[in-house]
Amino acid sequence: MGAEQQDCSDEQLMESYRDGDSGAFDVLYGRHKGGVFRYMLRQCGNQGVAEELFQEVWMNLIRARHAYTVQARFSTYLYRLAHNRLIDYYRSQAGGVPASFDDDNAVALESIAGARGSDPAVDVDARQQARRLLQLISELPEAQREAFLLQQESDMSVEEIAQATGVNRETAKSRLRYAIAKLRQGMQ
Repeated sequence: MGAEQQDCSDEQLMESYRDGDSGAFDVLYGRHKGGVFRYMLRQCGNQGVAEELFQEVWMNLIRARHAYTVQARFSTYLYRLAHNRLIDYYRSQAGGVPASFDDDNAVALESIAGARGSDPAVDVDARQQARRLLQLISELPEAQREAFLLQQESDMSVEEIAQATGVNRETAKSRLRYAIAKLRQGMQ
């Protein structure tokens, strides 16, 4: 993997990979493996299942590389593959696709404030808050958790979340707002 590949956009790298440059795949994988794995793990909550789904997402990307065309950010395309794999996983389970993927409830959008400091007591408090936040994230309905994680893990806009999850903009916005409001309420 050359230095020039490190400077390429994800979209350029995927086009290079599509055209036969396997080194471009290595760069893409290196850039996105952590975010995709955390997304899968936080969505399904099981390390073993997350690892399996994670590998399947990358295998799906490899299989689909010849048909790739730039229509959005690469991360939107990648997380769309991840979303679709999660839906397939949910369908294969006894409970089916969680009802929250159809939940259009919305409440006011709020921000989550975090505290940091160099005081050991503040550090302990920050770690406790971080653990609480992770717990609250895991308790969100699946569709809301997914919207929140897509925004946080891959810095997606509402429009990109809508594209990645196959819903309209307003549904994605509602899911994100509802998730943030629940997290904020839980952190108070």
